Amino acid sequence: MYHKKASMKKLIFTILSSSLLFFGCNDTDRVKAEIDKIPIDLEILRFDREFATATPDKLPALRKSYPYLFPAPDSVWVAKMKDTLQIELFQEVGNTFNSFTDEEADLVQLFKHVKYYFPEQRIPKVITVTNDVDYDNRIILADSLLFIGLDNYLAPEHRYYGGFQRYIAKTLDRKYMTSDVASAFAKRVVPKPRDRTFLARMIYFGKELYLKDMLMPDTPDTEKIRYTQDELEWAMVNEEPIWRNFVEQEHLYSTDAKLNARFLDPSPFSKFGLELDNESPGRLGRYMGWQIVRAFMDNNDIGLKQLLTMAEEEIFKKSNYKPRN
Repeated sequence: MYHKKASMKKLIFTILSSSLLFFGCNDTDRVKAEIDKIPIDLEILRFDREFATATPDKLPALRKSYPYLFPAPDSVWVAKMKDTLQIELFQEVGNTFNSFTDEEADLVQLFKHVKYYFPEQRIPKVITVTNDVDYDNRIILADSLLFIGLDNYLAPEHRYYGGFQRYIAKTLDRKYMTSDVASAFAKRVVPKPRDRTFLARMIYFGKELYLKDMLMPDTPDTEKIRYTQDELEWAMVNEEPIWRNFVEQEHLYSTDAKLNARFLDPSPFSKFGLELDNESPGRLGRYMGWQIVRAFMDNNDIGLKQLLTMAEEEIFKKSNYKPRN
């Protein structure tokens, strides 16, 4: 009798599990189908190409088409047209981005997802530019305009990046462009942390990365967080000791601003003060915040917009987060 009951319980559990998996897949397929049907008329203007081929007599027409790009007098732009380094830069960008077809397709998919989850958001006009490799401002999302500095995506080994530290140069790759645009959008919709604790700041970045999970579901995690595959695997394998270190060192509720540089800001590696530091990727606090938010969403029935406005402490408490080991 016991074995019969046990077998029946096992059968019921199997049926329920299969049903949940079935309905979960159906729901995912339904959302995907709805997103695919969203019309996106994405306007992309290649200002970088227009300026590269323009002559001084064409400046008035360019100024009229792009008034927001011409705060300086014409003499400055004429000098730029004749500058040999600028001419070379335009050529390098033109060679790398002779076609923008793949990037356009990725951006269309991104904005389809944006429209699905945030229907009130306007789809910006995309304008490609060069900005003298100002990688901190490689993407600028301003109202209805999205500026993409293409000279920041020429490939990590490009000679223009030879003087940069490796952890910066490796992010100057076109495969990260759409992810960078998603990050710029996240700045619009993810409220700043409610307090100054390390935990709140971790979860703030975790929200941004989880937002990418939703807006870029087919994109590898490496591209969302700008890690190499080896760096991502290091973070995954070491998740439990990382978390233990944060807890034992009482970092979670600390308001020490130095923790930003150690675990949240871009850097060649994270700074635990241990011999293994050089092996670690930077920004591990962001990675850990991401896992906490993922755990929260796995364990709670909450919509995406509601998640983004929730207090970080509440997310942590209700996440039941357990690091993988």
